[in-house]
Amino acid sequence: MPAIKILVLGSGMVAPPCIEYLLRNEKNHITIGKFPSVALDVSSTTELDSQIASHNLVISLVPYVYHASIIKLAIKHKVNVVTTSYVSDVIRELDVPAKEAGIVVLNEVGVDPGVDHLYAIKKIEEVHAKGGLIKEFYSYCGGLPAPEHADNPLGFKFSWSPRGALLSQFNSAHFLAGGNKVEISNKDLMGVAKPYFVLDGYEFVAYPNRNSLPFQEFYGIPEADTVIRGSLRYEGNPAFVKALIDLGWLDTQPKDWLKPGITWAEVLQRATGAKDPSEGALVSRVEELCRFSNKTEGERILSGLRWIGLFSSEQATVRGDNLLDTLCAQLEKELSYQPGERDLVMLQHKFVVEWHGGKKFQETFTSTLELYGEPNGFSGMAKSVGVTCGIATQLLLDGHEALNTPGVLAPYKKEICDPIRELVEKEGIKMVEKLV
Repeated sequence: MPAIKILVLGSGMVAPPCIEYLLRNEKNHITIGKFPSVALDVSSTTELDSQIASHNLVISLVPYVYHASIIKLAIKHKVNVVTTSYVSDVIRELDVPAKEAGIVVLNEVGVDPGVDHLYAIKKIEEVHAKGGLIKEFYSYCGGLPAPEHADNPLGFKFSWSPRGALLSQFNSAHFLAGGNKVEISNKDLMGVAKPYFVLDGYEFVAYPNRNSLPFQEFYGIPEADTVIRGSLRYEGNPAFVKALIDLGWLDTQPKDWLKPGITWAEVLQRATGAKDPSEGALVSRVEELCRFSNKTEGERILSGLRWIGLFSSEQATVRGDNLLDTLCAQLEKELSYQPGERDLVMLQHKFVVEWHGGKKFQETFTSTLELYGEPNGFSGMAKSVGVTCGIATQLLLDGHEALNTPGVLAPYKKEICDPIRELVEKEGIKMVEKLV
């Protein structure tokens, strides 16, 4: 029986559940950068070229900025590629070369994006088949600590570098609301977060994220006058992140004054222009820049900045000569998951459906995933992303027709979504539908 050689690029938390699923098939032989055998530098094209050439399929779980280079090499060697990331403009430009090479570049097979598509397409297809219209579509997802472990000022913990998570809250947003295209600037994004009910027992806020506009076409809902995809956080998180933004902590530009030996208070003084590094001067400047909505909110955020250590006279852990990476060094120390703690993946779609029969009327449906991680086992995020990726990869390897169409693919069609969803549900990853 010939072996199927799979190269997995990326050895973070998502890789183990993906690999575990694929190794259930004895034909699959897996090489992963740094584990078990090949230490692979994805920024080294020469090394990467030879590795891709010797495998049947590549799974790219590295940061999205590397995907295009990996796909180009895979096109050269006629090797299929799977990623869990969004199809970027750069990847989309590789559609024709991928088709000419006869390879599949399958993307967006994680949880968000991934599982969200599987259940959005399911409900939309069902409604359309019954003659209904999707008038409003909302989808919000959050990868969060379980409520009992959301015990810090951010209401958030990091199982990987905080950099990506923080920058995701500093994106601009585009969406459709009431038939109008709306744009929110990155600096204003956290200010539009609003309380959002998902399930009893949780206090979430939601905000739009990225560009929701193409999903009107991707999901085949031209009739919709509202299409919003976004993120969930616990109450208080967006306001705290907004304060970090207002104070300059998400600045990625090098600072020549940011040198080892400087204290956290001195960093905050230089970043904000406070008159001196005393706590009184810093607090006064923070209040001036952040313009808190009320006294209670201000006290909460100031307490949180103090808890993180940003007013302290301790030496800062300077990283990358910029404020964002230096802040991340501190957050990694203070806001990481501890042994035995678990996370939560919460994902909900809301469909406002218009029916036409004897008379026109509307119904609202939700579809919800509530997935907790296993203490000292796979996190909910790792499982929902990694297993979904493993399932999609195995279907591709097994020759499933819909997943073996050459070119750049994403699961926006029933023919791709259904087989993935059926297997994902067998692994305990399922969105539950409800009429509200």
